[in-house]
Amino acid sequence: MARTFVSIYHFLVWGWYIFINFYISFQLSKQQIPKARQYGSQWRYLTVLNLFLQTIFYGIAFLYDAMKGVKRKEDIKWIAAFRDFLFSVLALPLSSVVFMIFWALFLLDRELVYPKTLDEVFPKWFNHAMHTTVLPISLTEVFINHHQYPSRKTGLVFLSFISVAYISWLLKIYSVTKEWVYPILAKLSPVNLAVFFFAAYLLLVCFYFLGEHLNQQIWGNRVQKSIKMK
Repeated sequence: MARTFVSIYHFLVWGWYIFINFYISFQLSKQQIPKARQYGSQWRYLTVLNLFLQTIFYGIAFLYDAMKGVKRKEDIKWIAAFRDFLFSVLALPLSSVVFMIFWALFLLDRELVYPKTLDEVFPKWFNHAMHTTVLPISLTEVFINHHQYPSRKTGLVFLSFISVAYISWLLKIYSVTKEWVYPILAKLSPVNLAVFFFAAYLLLVCFYFLGEHLNQQIWGNRVQKSIKMK
């Protein structure tokens, strides 16, 4: 019964994220976007990249659930390993950072991150679909499914690589368009910009450690008991 619930949960969340991604593309296709903002399209935004990542993760999670009933566990352990790595190193930390940074800046001054003009493109409920629900959905995954974390060195190296890649992407967009993706970046000096990026990276690392700690606290004893029974 528990595994059936998890499978249904993964399928429903996967469908939800597919809908969100299509809705973003549909809404943007109806807009007259300035030329400077066409470079990189919606893929310039961390929110959109995170939503796409969540779609991939929950699709893989559901695939594993479905194949678990017809394949031997040994035959699909590579899917479980990829699922766990994707969630522990990217899906959970990224959804947490998107939630925290977005709402911190939004409450401080929404024009820094989500100008009021965007309310004409996306309804308010969809703002929450992009920036609010991602965290409770990821936290629910923590509580209903055990994930095997990689070594800290591997996790942090990959997390650092992804962080540098996205910062490089932002700088590339700025070098081409002479316009920052996020309004707040235009208000920062080069030094403050570096501090902002580093602080965001540290926050990402903190959420990685938090996810690892929660996983151990919730599932550590159960996994050990399961191993002993075998």
